[in-house]
Amino acid sequence: MTSPTKGKGGGRAAIKALLRQYGVHPRRSLGQNFLVDEKALARIVEAAELTTEDWVLEVGAGLGTLTRALAEAAGQVVAVEIDPRLVAILRQSLADFPNVHLVEGDIFAFRLEDLFAPLRPSGQPSGELPPPLSYKVVANIPYFITSPLLRYLMEAPHKPTLMVLTLQRDVAERITARPGRMSSLAVAVQFYGEPEIIARLKPGAFYPPPKVESAVVRVRAHRQPIVEVADVRFFFRVVQAGFSQRRKQLRNALSGGLARPKEEIETALHQAGIDPRRRAETLSLEEWTSISQALSSS
Repeated sequence: MTSPTKGKGGGRAAIKALLRQYGVHPRRSLGQNFLVDEKALARIVEAAELTTEDWVLEVGAGLGTLTRALAEAAGQVVAVEIDPRLVAILRQSLADFPNVHLVEGDIFAFRLEDLFAPLRPSGQPSGELPPPLSYKVVANIPYFITSPLLRYLMEAPHKPTLMVLTLQRDVAERITARPGRMSSLAVAVQFYGEPEIIARLKPGAFYPPPKVESAVVRVRAHRQPIVEVADVRFFFRVVQAGFSQRRKQLRNALSGGLARPKEEIETALHQAGIDPRRRAETLSLEEWTSISQALSSS
């Protein structure tokens, strides 16, 4: 086995040997499934379209296989890892990469401004991100934090310009769905950017293999808002209400979710040009925008 401080550390045999060397067993409770397929790894890095000017945030650095590949392609990498056992390995295996800034802890316990603090020029106020005020997120994330992580990133004051994430396949398909199969998560992601599935991965691409298939999703942030929304919070309140009882017709779901009379909801839907009998999964972002505007003025 190559030394963890010098070698790539990729491939199933190398990963298993590294875990044995340090006496570490993957924890299911933390969603630890390490990517061992080198072709998939290369595809992820390629999809991120990295240059030496890019800053990258990696959530769940694991054993550093992806981290090293990112460090070779990007200018700076902030790698967050919650498991102290893996952090101890990473401190050795990433020692030869001065452009990697390892952060131990729960991603949700940090503000993005603090995560990027090591890159801040001296003398710059602590509450600000240093220029170029942009970054990308590339990560093989624990599947159970997918929805909260997406919300964390999309609601941040400084949002990523691009995300390349390895997700559970059915979640990836939900995110990229079109009207007819939409979900509140799909609306949220597509409000922020354009998602597409880059690759589909079998369980054998990971060690230990998960029980589900996976997919690599790229979300490219919209340069300009795809829809104009006067009140973003109210917009998503309406969306959540619509999907709160997704099997019900819109007039019933919105009436219950927003605690408004059904007659008022029907009037707003007609004003927006939406049939009150439709269901939330059939609506486009533009239609949700029309509904939220009609309801905000009613």
